[in-house]
Formats: sequence, structure tokens, C-alpha cells
Amino acid sequence: MFSCDSAPIRPPRETCLAKVCPVSAWKAPLESERIVHGLITLARAKRADRLLVAGHAASEMLLELGRLGFINAFSTRTCSLPQGHYDVAMVAWSEHSVKTLKTTLDWLVRRLRPTGVVTIWIENPDRGAQRWLRLTLDQLGFRIDAGSQIEHGVAVAARRVEIVRAAMAA
Repeated sequence: MFSCDSAPIRPPRETCLAKVCPVSAWKAPLESERIVHGLITLARAKRADRLLVAGHAASEMLLELGRLGFINAFSTRTCSLPQGHYDVAMVAWSEHSVKTLKTTLDWLVRRLRPTGVVTIWIENPDRGAQRWLRLTLDQLGFRIDAGSQIEHGVAVAARRVEIVRAAMAA
């Protein structure tokens, strides 16, 4: 649960009288809400899936996921399951360091199930950043299978190469 005093997002219109508010009482900023909806769509996530969220807007994304009924969503700070137990990794990236993103992606993909999907939103990427992302995902054994423009950025969903090949063979 989130404390009304320390949450980094805006409270609902009516004031919260209790010290701890239910997740459904909070509203993520509109940009985070649109990013989350786009990443959910690209990942084809179901409410029962285990999601791991990272990036600059992880707190807001978690609140929006909770509001939408995704009760198995965790941030990289609070994930408690061992490697290989998450269905979807969601990343919202607006920082300029691609090296940090590569380290984050490397850490995240090891925690995904073999059939897991990684979704990434990058704010205002140039062509070089888009090319770098594709190469990095290839190096990690993933292939981009869907993409979209969301807000002021680009979002992609990538699945493990062996899973994509198996689906194509079937």
C-alpha cells in the first residue's frame, strides 16, 4: 500500500482521510496511464500475469496497473520471485544513458519465464537509439514483434527468438 503523504503522484480529488489509501483511490498522471495501456496492449498481458516494472515512471505505472486489476505487478525494487518467474517486463525509459538501459534489460530478461515478453517505452528516441535497442534485444536473445508510438516516444514488445520460431512453425 502507498502512504498518502509520501506517494509521488497526485491524490484523487477528494482528500484521503486515512493514512494508507487503496491503490484504486490513486490516479497516475495521464502520460503514465497512456504508456501503461500501450505496453499492456503490446505485451498482450492478462490480469493474472506476473509483471515486473522498471524505469523512471515505475511507481506511477504500478499504481495504474493496480487500478486496472493487475495485482501481480512488482517494481524492480520490490520483486521477490527468483529468476524465471515473471511473464512481462515493462520498462519506461527517459534517461539518456543507454548503458544503464542495457544493464536494466539484462537484469530484467533473466527474471522472465521462457515465454515472457519484454515491453519498452523510450522517450523521443532518435534513429541511433532505435537501432541500438534492436541490436541490444538481439544480443539478449529477443526479437521485436510489435511496436507503436505512444505519447512522445516509441514502444516495442519483444519475445525470445526461440519462442517466435516455435510459434511460426506451428
